[in-house]
Amino acid sequence: MSKLFTNVYDPIMKPLETGGFGAIRENLLREATGRVLEIGAGTGVNFPYYDAAVEAVDAIEPDDDMRNQSHERVREATVPIRLHAVRAENLPFPDQSFDTVVATLVFCTIPHPTLALREIERVSKPGARVLFFEHVRLDQPALGKIQDALTPLWKKAADGCHLNRDTLGMIQQSKLDVTNVDSHYKGVFLTIHGNYPE
Repeated sequence: MSKLFTNVYDPIMKPLETGGFGAIRENLLREATGRVLEIGAGTGVNFPYYDAAVEAVDAIEPDDDMRNQSHERVREATVPIRLHAVRAENLPFPDQSFDTVVATLVFCTIPHPTLALREIERVSKPGARVLFFEHVRLDQPALGKIQDALTPLWKKAADGCHLNRDTLGMIQQSKLDVTNVDSHYKGVFLTIHGNYPE
């Protein structure tokens, strides 16, 4: 990720966070319990929302600049948070390590999302909860085609973000049992709740 994009990410996102994203994150992360793995923690915007039900968070973020910007939020968090400079496709954790996995606004940029889902499955305990907040390709054909057309340019401007990625479809094809999907902003964003079989 470019340093310029990293430096402007939080200021660009601030109106969205105060206008609704923050409430979405807070409601979603109320469901996190036990030992938590956060995928693509970025600048740590989720960290203030973890509460006493969380034992500790292992937060992965491969981008050095993003990870460095998260240190203040780590210090201010009410739960222990450990940062790891690794990618979602190759997690350095033993099998069946986590009670909850969190991924927010990150699956659009993971180069190999199907592999990342397999790694999440590997490190999740039986019955583990997985919580996503992602933007997705719209179901409406005309709008979906617009996303398709804009994606090549958008990937360059937003450091690899795919506007048209069918993240929900990929999740549904994995071994995760999807228990609930909530639509936000006319379906551009979804919160996806799931569990692995016991």
